Amino acid sequence: MRHYEIVLLIHPDQSEQVPAMLERYKTLITSTGGQVHRVEDWGRRQLAYQIVKLAKAHYLCLNIETNNETLTELETGFKFNDAVLRHLTVVNAKAPAGPSIMMKQVERDEARKASHQEQQAAA
Repeated sequence: MRHYEIVLLIHPDQSEQVPAMLERYKTLITSTGGQVHRVEDWGRRQLAYQIVKLAKAHYLCLNIETNNETLTELETGFKFNDAVLRHLTVVNAKAPAGPSIMMKQVERDEARKASHQEQQAAA
């Protein structure tokens, strides 16, 4: 089995369906003997360029360990799912240890917003 990192761009109108999609993908991976090492929900983010006339998308990152047949089945599901705008699969040498760089950025942004709201409430 190999380690993979999958990044999904999901249609922003389908954001409420992300947990159900994620559970379906996790079940598929674990039922075939694979492992899900890390799941990160990066939330809605601005796209660098428009995709299907959309300026934002919901980002999701999965770090998994699975066989090639399961990966092919996952990617086929991504292609035929209208909610998935784009997907990228990268082979990793090993399982990730900590949070990704993007997740650290998301956490910094959330902390900055929270402190800004506290300052406005105090004023």
